[in-house]
Amino acid sequence: MKKLPVSVCIVSGAEAHRIRQALESVSARASEIIVVLNEEVADGTDRIAEEFGAKVFREPWRGFIGQKNSVSEKATQPWLFNLDADEVVPPELWFQIAQALENPSATHTAYQFPRCTFYFGRWIRHGDWYPDRVLRIWRRNKAVWAGVDPHACLKVDGTIGNLQSDLLHYSFESISRHLLKTDSYSEEFVRHYPSTEKSPGFFKMVIRPFWRFFRAYCLRLGFLDGWPGYYIAWLSAFSTLTRYAKVREAHILRHANPKTASVAKLLN
Repeated sequence: MKKLPVSVCIVSGAEAHRIRQALESVSARASEIIVVLNEEVADGTDRIAEEFGAKVFREPWRGFIGQKNSVSEKATQPWLFNLDADEVVPPELWFQIAQALENPSATHTAYQFPRCTFYFGRWIRHGDWYPDRVLRIWRRNKAVWAGVDPHACLKVDGTIGNLQSDLLHYSFESISRHLLKTDSYSEEFVRHYPSTEKSPGFFKMVIRPFWRFFRAYCLRLGFLDGWPGYYIAWLSAFSTLTRYAKVREAHILRHANPKTASVAKLLN
């Protein structure tokens, strides 16, 4: 197959157990693959990436936004495609990408498409997880990663086009891994929560979590995904409650007297 003028950009940790399928899905169509690894990774992820001709760099962790901008700066092709190690680009999506990039009348600066997640043996096609449109392809030097870690977002200088085929997402290999990620994201949320804002009250602690469940399970038809849809909706509510509970905990510690704060930190 003809290679496209695309640099696939991957930020990776220790992903030797699953990065191969991501690389296999792009190696035949992308002209360049760049992988930026956390400098402490030692599980062989680098060797797998090099098997597919990837340019591999090791760098200290600087947050999702910093790492994504770093890998983007190393790209040499006219178009960049950000991909995670747990994602796969199917042939149908590559076909649409080729049509968009090779169209002489194309005027868009970037493209987005839906992402479909595989969870507990089935593809999740409802609730908060689908269509989950992600903005991943853009012209070089026409976009930059911004936002608040760990939720990086692409700021594009130009118009955005829509593709219809799904990017495939093989995340959350188990409930335990899912809960660990939920916990780490809540810690990042607390770190970036405005210190000048008052402690979360009734709305954020009670109403917002309930709304997240109702929206995902009822309004967005999460019930059509069976028990995984039910669990996902409840976990969405739980993660919302956990984030604000941790903010409230931090607020209490900031305003406690030194002796009480020290005891609370020891208990944690």
